[in-house]
Amino acid sequence: MNPYILATLLFGLGLGTTITFASSHWLLAWMGLEINTLAIIPLMAQHHHPRAVEATTKYFLTQATAAAMLLFASTTNAWLTGQWDIQQMSHPFPLTLITLALALKIGLAPMHTWLPEVLQGLDLTTGLVLSTWQKLAPFALLLQIQNVNPTILVTLGLASTLVGGWGGLNQTQLRKVLAYSSIAHLGWMILILQYSPSLTLLALLTYFVMTFSTFLVFKLNKSTSINALAISWTKAPILTSLTPLVLLSLGGLPPLTGFMPKWLILQELAKQDLAPLATLAALSALLSLYFYLRISYAMTLTMSPNNLTGVTPWRFSSPQLTLPLAIATTATISLLPLAP
Repeated sequence: MNPYILATLLFGLGLGTTITFASSHWLLAWMGLEINTLAIIPLMAQHHHPRAVEATTKYFLTQATAAAMLLFASTTNAWLTGQWDIQQMSHPFPLTLITLALALKIGLAPMHTWLPEVLQGLDLTTGLVLSTWQKLAPFALLLQIQNVNPTILVTLGLASTLVGGWGGLNQTQLRKVLAYSSIAHLGWMILILQYSPSLTLLALLTYFVMTFSTFLVFKLNKSTSINALAISWTKAPILTSLTPLVLLSLGGLPPLTGFMPKWLILQELAKQDLAPLATLAALSALLSLYFYLRISYAMTLTMSPNNLTGVTPWRFSSPQLTLPLAIATTATISLLPLAP
């Protein structure tokens, strides 16, 4: 892709998110989300592979539907209450509709089915942008809406953690596994949204760091399925020995970074007298942990028989990937032990 076009599209991505962040008016927020969607579509379809085009089309349709729902709900809200302000939402109908539209935008269960399909059709870099940056704008809106019915958010959150756990169990494609992992993490964030918005932000930031690190590892290994990971010893031994820690951090094992948001969220849920909910969420985390362990096992505990270790050069192929990877991996593994 032409660097000028790429720069323009990346600028569009940044601009869309910034507009949504800065807006207090529903029309402006909707416009930011639309710019965001339109900027990432050429990035997704840049490889002109049928799979990529299919993924782009699916993504476009879901995002357009969600944006239309959002616009409809905000117009209805203006009609019922005379207010366009994001923070002044009072009527339950537009509130529910907007929550569902944003849930469809970020891929919360039961509106999640597009996410694994779309992610599977993209390359890992665009997939990373889709899993991290594209979640920011809808989250900014979700954090700003007051007095949503807590039952809706709790239902969405719990459904997402369970679906994210169940869905990833029988996947062999890494991108689909990462998509389900994304759904589960978003579920944790939505669970706590009503009770402690700052915890939602903390969970979102740690999720970004961990996902960034995981995607970069898979990109360096050039692997898209679990089988391809078995020969990663020969490509980058040091990286391969660190990756299980990154994956287990995603799964939320102490004392790694991924444990911190889960721990605090469970603590907050218990404080709110929601012990059954906290128990269910913790049990659903075990499902996710199973498939992270499976990937770790494929990477580190199995030796591929047909690869001579001496033949492959033990060097990193691309220096521009290694510094971000080093920073992200360190953060993913040791932010919690280093935290005050």
